[in-house]
Amino acid sequence: MDPTDRRYTKEHEWVKIEQELALIGITDFAQDQLGDVVYVELPNVGDRVEMMKPFGVIESVKTASDLYAPVSGEVIEVNRSLVDEPQVVNDAPYERGWLIKVKPDDAAQVEELMTAEQYAENVGES
Repeated sequence: MDPTDRRYTKEHEWVKIEQELALIGITDFAQDQLGDVVYVELPNVGDRVEMMKPFGVIESVKTASDLYAPVSGEVIEVNRSLVDEPQVVNDAPYERGWLIKVKPDDAAQVEELMTAEQYAENVGES
């Protein structure tokens, strides 16, 4: 089961609020479907992301997929270690494999997203 301390999008991103920042990554289901991640293209610190709009690209040996922002806001931090070690997204999608940290415009946007239970039902894992 996916961690219950975060919310999920139907595009397979997760968001966790930590000290007023939104930590964003992709789900275990997503990394499993992608296969071996070989490249991650992320925004720069200071860029803005918009809820449910693409903010980057993740590439695997199988395909390339857009990354969608679960919330709108300003990018405060980018996981630079993924440049050299993109496979960390496969190894630890909920821990070291996070993608970006965003200062959300409206933290209430998180409440519009799926819970872990709803996400599991959405991907047929319930």
